[in-house]
Amino acid sequence: MHFIPTGSSWLNQVERWFGHLTQQKIRRGAHKSVQSLEADIRSWITDWNSNPRPFVWTKTAEEILDSLARFCRRISGAGH
Repeated sequence: MHFIPTGSSWLNQVERWFGHLTQQKIRRGAHKSVQSLEADIRSWITDWNSNPRPFVWTKTAEEILDSLARFCRRISGAGH
């Protein structure tokens, strides 16, 4: 298990932003060269910056902790 302190939640947002980029532009594209890939990424970033959308957390801290507790109960004593 990897713990990320609450104060570093910005890192989660950066990772999610790169996830959007990957899902919406990189995986869907057919890039025949590095230059084509770079042009598509720059285009996507320009579009994103012209209409930025904030990330909204969809779970409360209690829901996240409950989920973590369920996971810990599930794996405890599993011989790992």
